[in-house]
Amino acid sequence: MDFASYIGFFGGWFAIIASIYIAGSTLGTYIDIPSVFMTVFGSYMGLMLNYSVKDTLGIFKVIGKIFVVPDFAEMKVAESLLSLSERARREGILSLEEEIEGIDSAFMKRGLRMVVDSTDPEVIRNILENELTQMNDRHGVKLKMIDQWGKLAPGFGMLGTVQGLIAMLKNLEDKSAIGPNMAVALITTFYGAIMANFLFIPIGGKLATQDADETKVMEMVIEGVLSIQQGDNPHILQMKLAAYLSPVNQKKLEELHPAA
Repeated sequence: MDFASYIGFFGGWFAIIASIYIAGSTLGTYIDIPSVFMTVFGSYMGLMLNYSVKDTLGIFKVIGKIFVVPDFAEMKVAESLLSLSERARREGILSLEEEIEGIDSAFMKRGLRMVVDSTDPEVIRNILENELTQMNDRHGVKLKMIDQWGKLAPGFGMLGTVQGLIAMLKNLEDKSAIGPNMAVALITTFYGAIMANFLFIPIGGKLATQDADETKVMEMVIEGVLSIQQGDNPHILQMKLAAYLSPVNQKKLEELHPAA
């Protein structure tokens, strides 16, 4: 569970609602069903026009990922690579075959299997880097969708405002209705600004961070697998892996493998 996302999400709504009441207004003043249709539903339809039905429907599942802290097990991966390196130095590359099935990471399994099969290092690098690139591309599509929705929402909000102003200007003879009609016209812009600045920009930022973290672990796996194949000293491998870890985890790795 990502507490920061929960705190940010509910805290943000609290700040918006509290500011409304502190200003002497009520929540009902800011609720307008036609504006919801124009801004929320309209921008979502614009998104569907841009992407496939499958991708557009799947966007909600992607958004839900911000409430879960992904565990890419970078420390576990680093420890496994070091242990495998030590065994390969003692018993040879072929001794790793019986260890492969016990590895959780499918990505690492594929790399090590190619190592055991004596695949050329360049081929291994190309295959693993291509898999990493494809993952980044898939994530990139989702991130672009979030960004696109964040751009469409304010546009539809402005469209709703213009629509409301047109309706208001057609009824200028009713002076008492100008103020209320103007307020309703501006609500769509208010909704669009909330969707873009409170929801989609922060959501896109958190998902981009998750993508970067997963990418870093996969790059560490590539480096480790190739190092094992080359027969690098475990101490050299440890220094290579440490570059991908936070200072805290670097220290932990040194404590776990002091003689590596």
